[in-house]
Amino acid sequence: MRIAAALIAAFVAAPGFAKLPPPSEQSVVQAAETAAKGAWNDRVAQYRLCLAMERVADGYRTSLAAAGKDVPPPVATAPCADPGPYVSPVAASRPLEAAGAHSPPEVAVAPPNTKATAAELSTGARK
Repeated sequence: MRIAAALIAAFVAAPGFAKLPPPSEQSVVQAAETAAKGAWNDRVAQYRLCLAMERVADGYRTSLAAAGKDVPPPVATAPCADPGPYVSPVAASRPLEAAGAHSPPEVAVAPPNTKATAAELSTGARK
């Protein structure tokens, strides 16, 4: 009876000792992207909360002044810091070719090719 219980316990516990494969590069990049996006969302939420607290404090001071009561001086706090637009750290770390940007950044006003020969281009003479 004890042997059967020991065998059952061994078979039940065996999957717990299995080793997981290492995460793929894509899943590591996706996890980093998700963490960066979450941190940016937290900064945006803090910025919006700071703006809301300033609006409430201004409204409170305005209502006190309208009621003719003494208005306490505002407490000096750090200004609200706008986090700006989200910039992916993964896309910023890739070279331009990997990011899919193969064209020059300026607007094309003429076709990129010309009928001039290399010798004419080097001397600057064109027909």
